[in-house]
Amino acid sequence: MSVLEPLAARYAFWLGLPAEDTALMRSQRERALRAEDTSDEDPAEVRAMPVILRMERAEPPSRTALLEAAAAAAVAVCLDERAEPEGEWHDPLKAWVDGRIRKVARRARGAHWRAVQELPGITIEVDGAEARALLPCRVVETPKEVSRLQISGSELPADEPGPAPDGVPRLLLNPEVSMTVGKGSAQVGHATMILASLLDEAERVAWAETGFRCSVRTPPVATWKALCPVEDPEGSWRRDGVVAVRDAGFTEVDPGTVTVIAQRA
Repeated sequence: MSVLEPLAARYAFWLGLPAEDTALMRSQRERALRAEDTSDEDPAEVRAMPVILRMERAEPPSRTALLEAAAAAAVAVCLDERAEPEGEWHDPLKAWVDGRIRKVARRARGAHWRAVQELPGITIEVDGAEARALLPCRVVETPKEVSRLQISGSELPADEPGPAPDGVPRLLLNPEVSMTVGKGSAQVGHATMILASLLDEAERVAWAETGFRCSVRTPPVATWKALCPVEDPEGSWRRDGVVAVRDAGFTEVDPGTVTVIAQRA
């Protein structure tokens, strides 16, 4: 059973996809409700996945490639063999996925980038851009190699990546919402996780063999509105293989904003 199984049930609950009426699914729907309500959340138990973006001063990466690397790194950690039930990463990942799935993107360069390579996680490189997703932990226990890194303060200009490659999942950014590269990294990482949670085992294996390659693009508004699955989530998944990321609204965007659409290959 994938560590992402609760995420599939939560997505079903949020957007109306059918979920089997079993004790397991009922329990996961109850967790989804608790994850939505943070009023009684213990700050000492808040967990997050650090996503480290390599942003060298002399040679900054392209924005699109960095987002693609971050998206692949997040799902790679979740589907790594160490995340399986007997693996060393399973318990920390399960505790994180069972609660509110927070990610915190930070930037690093030089010695600081090299230091985070020693922490549990996976680095993905796309077209010269590198991102490392780390094993989620309690925020109060964030390693010093991570906590000293800046969360904000750097931005990358929009680029023109050209046509998306065939045969890889598409991640479409909301063309009507502005996000920093850090916020965007967290959102595309959540998109790949939701998508992976709904794929079957053979599809996950095939995607893993590509290094979880995906494309990130900003579509025309008309394309976005045609694909956005909020009005018909079940039909959109069955017809177009599309799922949506709906943000909790803690930073940058309003609660409930659909920030990214993910479409299976």
